[in-house]
Amino acid sequence: MNRKDQPNVIVFFTDQQRWDTTGVHGNPLALTPNFDRMAQEGTHLYHTFTCQPVCAPARASMQTGRYATETGNYRNGVPLNPDFKTLADHFKEGGYQTGYIGKWHLAAEEPVSKERQGGYDYWLAANGLEHTSEPYQTTVYDKEGQPVELPGYRVDALTDAAIRFIDREKDNPFFLFLSFLEPHHQNRSDDYPAPVGYQEQFTSQFTPPDLAALGGTSHQHLGGYYGMVKRLDEALGRVLDALKSLQLSENTIVLFTSDHGCHFKTRNGEYKRSCHESSIRIPAAITGPGFKQGGRKKELVSLIDFPPTLLDAAGLEVPDDMPGNSVLSLMKSEPADWPDEVFIQISESQVGRALRTKKWKYSVSDPTKDRIYDSKSDHYIEEFLYDLESDPYELTNLIGFKSHQEVANQLRERLIRKISEVEKETPTITPAELKESGQRKVTKAEIKR
Repeated sequence: MNRKDQPNVIVFFTDQQRWDTTGVHGNPLALTPNFDRMAQEGTHLYHTFTCQPVCAPARASMQTGRYATETGNYRNGVPLNPDFKTLADHFKEGGYQTGYIGKWHLAAEEPVSKERQGGYDYWLAANGLEHTSEPYQTTVYDKEGQPVELPGYRVDALTDAAIRFIDREKDNPFFLFLSFLEPHHQNRSDDYPAPVGYQEQFTSQFTPPDLAALGGTSHQHLGGYYGMVKRLDEALGRVLDALKSLQLSENTIVLFTSDHGCHFKTRNGEYKRSCHESSIRIPAAITGPGFKQGGRKKELVSLIDFPPTLLDAAGLEVPDDMPGNSVLSLMKSEPADWPDEVFIQISESQVGRALRTKKWKYSVSDPTKDRIYDSKSDHYIEEFLYDLESDPYELTNLIGFKSHQEVANQLRERLIRKISEVEKETPTITPAELKESGQRKVTKAEIKR
């Protein structure tokens, strides 16, 4: 393939964005017209999930295509081992110019040293962007570690930098990873600071059913959160407009996704780190060569699938040690067998593991382990079971119900097999204590879904 015929690749990566902030997932506030159009004209990955619902582990998986326990980045604060090849390394070997802009969160230093920059040629980033900047004061660092002040609201400042990179590299294939902080909270204030005038538009307008039932901080924070999502979507539109004006649209793959979701302190004492859809389900759409008019795909897609997807779509070799699957295979008229489950590792709030199938959510944890310093366990206890068809917002925990004993038995075996496959160790799982289940019953056909 001639270098100039290779598609450019852009990852538009948000932080802590729920899947149901998007119009194509039913949000009524028109927050994401650009994402919705991209999903409709490209390929909408309707059921997409993180493999680790916390920043650094998810980002390490996104950069390497490996699970968090394999990279060692099972919690925040662990620097990415430079011995692991990243997307930047693979794309550079394929003749691409690579660039990283925004939040990194895979080092233990600020600014990030060159050897910890993941192999990217161009660098304009901060390890902890939430600590080096404020909504209207964006400080990032260049390749040499020198501070760079970017004007404008933080989303716009990073988008401006991305458009400059695209314009500069337009004549040769490039891979750009554009990583935002928004709609993550600003740590210092524990708030969701939207652009001026945006929070007011969306306060008390729409509350997803889980937050309406459980509350948390959603009444305080949802307006600002939605305002941040709106500005991100406007930024996506600006990137797509830049590609169009530079005549790059037809030859550029754009992936939009997030590292994890947000449950607004309803499931534990902060915003993520749980097995629930609000933590693990994320928006995702991809467009460009190979993905145009792909329609809505309802297969279960994991964040771990995106690195092989991007390499495959660019015509580059996918390493055998990447456990994910290329979404490009779903574009075929007769797609190959696709996994009917996604595996989630959970840290910092607990040492936990979860399995998500089309119908069921099953999660276990080990309360005896240190939730910060232990990456895994050899023995777990059942904690959650949800029927996602009848209870999509997970308001009724069915674990231990006699009616669902056979469901739990089968999911327990599946989860143990998955842990063994990924972590190369086989733990035990203690079943929950049985309890009466009233009128509930499960048919044999439902058990395996």
